[in-house]
Amino acid sequence: MPKTDYDYIVVGSGIAGLNVALLARDHGSVLIITKGNIDDCNTRYAQGGIAAAVGPGDSVELHLRDTLSAGAGLCDTQAVEVLTANGPERVNNLMRWGVAFDREVGSGEGPPDGAQTSQIALGREGAHSMARILHAGGDATGMHIELALTEQVGRSTQNQSPITVLEHTLATVLIIEDGQAKGLETIISNTGQKCSFTGRFVVLATGGAGQLFRYTTNPSVATGDGVALAFRAGAQIMDMEFYQFHPTAFRMTGFDPFLMSEAMRGEGAVLRNQEGSAFMADYHPMADLAPRDVVSRAIAAEMEKAGSDEVLLDLSHLPSQVILGRFPNIHHFCQSHGLDITKDLIPVAPAAHYMMGGIRTDTWGRTNIRSLYSCGESACAAVHGANRLASNSLLDTLVFAQRVVDETLGLAPASAMYDAVKDDVDDAGNVYDTVQSRQLVCASMPELSVEALQDLMWRNVGISRNGTRLLLSARILNAWERTMPEATDLASHTLSNLLTVARLMVEGALKRQESRGAHYRMDFPETSESWQKHIILSL
Repeated sequence: MPKTDYDYIVVGSGIAGLNVALLARDHGSVLIITKGNIDDCNTRYAQGGIAAAVGPGDSVELHLRDTLSAGAGLCDTQAVEVLTANGPERVNNLMRWGVAFDREVGSGEGPPDGAQTSQIALGREGAHSMARILHAGGDATGMHIELALTEQVGRSTQNQSPITVLEHTLATVLIIEDGQAKGLETIISNTGQKCSFTGRFVVLATGGAGQLFRYTTNPSVATGDGVALAFRAGAQIMDMEFYQFHPTAFRMTGFDPFLMSEAMRGEGAVLRNQEGSAFMADYHPMADLAPRDVVSRAIAAEMEKAGSDEVLLDLSHLPSQVILGRFPNIHHFCQSHGLDITKDLIPVAPAAHYMMGGIRTDTWGRTNIRSLYSCGESACAAVHGANRLASNSLLDTLVFAQRVVDETLGLAPASAMYDAVKDDVDDAGNVYDTVQSRQLVCASMPELSVEALQDLMWRNVGISRNGTRLLLSARILNAWERTMPEATDLASHTLSNLLTVARLMVEGALKRQESRGAHYRMDFPETSESWQKHIILSL
């Protein structure tokens, strides 16, 4: 076992957590805790790339405008300004750490210090007004970034600099004393051994919660652990009703979903229904480049019309060399499933992809609990609003990881995060927690399991929602939570975390009686000005 006292405790080993660790290593001892291997994370599966205003004719102002537009009125403008203004420098930092972004043909390898981006190949994705998406390895951007950062952490460990990595370890309880985070309790998955760690700063960078749903592009470790951990400790949770469904995940019976990058439509791929007709122009002026929530609902509507589980993604009209050069991993994956994407249509359907809500933070990663920070997908600074702009997520992790470390060094102004929130705070049980509800549910409630939870969330809290199904789901989740035994091992802790995050998501969806961005209520299909505000849930 490593020592038990550190300056920085980082929970999570995706791009956000690794960035915090690498930036903090010069300022104190660092412990990374991750419940899988160090490279088990959503970052590894990110294909689309990273958005930044680095190309000719682009600007921070244009990137800001596109982000605000996609966010459907719920982006925090200050947070988006921070994101877009700091983007180019964070990209350069990745290059200095060894990430080789794809370059224009004939441009060479670029300067060794990675200080220039003028020859980097830039793609365009949905809701972007400019080509500003940087890729690495074609459609393997996340993997290239993750491997580069993991290598940097490995070098630190070998050189005996202050980074310790504890794999296969789950954080189970945050230690809070007098309103300040002091450390956390953990359980080691393969032995069941429990250990506590103390630290001056605790950073939650645990990623998303795609495993709440039957179909997801996320890996098995994406179970919302950080959100559940923070909520139970008294942190505020915000915008949980906004969960983004990626419109195009591979759909074939007997196989897990696999992300078909939005960059494919950016290159000119077209969505077709079962009759072979391109349908997106019927739903949005930007057609196949419409925002993700629009595309997901359009696909769901076409699937319902045809009584089918899929629509078709068509790249066959594009030059083969373009397809093979830009999407080598997707080509290899589809080929292993009997499809040649240069000729064949790809069966696709929406899948749970990205959590816009999470642990409420300011633009420096601070939560309402002193010394507790969050960044990456587990955090919510309202930078994505109600609908994340494509490829802003990787940039988010880079920018706010830097801000977290800067804050711990005293470089941030005083915060209002520690003041009580007085408006729009809803207790996470008061909508449906009645004796009558529990009695009605217990008579016909399915037995709790991960599969039963995923099925419930997919059917009732997915792309389209209504109040009746949300209320039923809330009652079932409440009854499950009340009857679940105390968690004792990795599996039961994970199920408990999923249950907590599911309740938070349903609460937000029930409370928000409108449709906005990724949250669509069939019984409230219009966007309401009175709901241009955030829902904050606290214990």
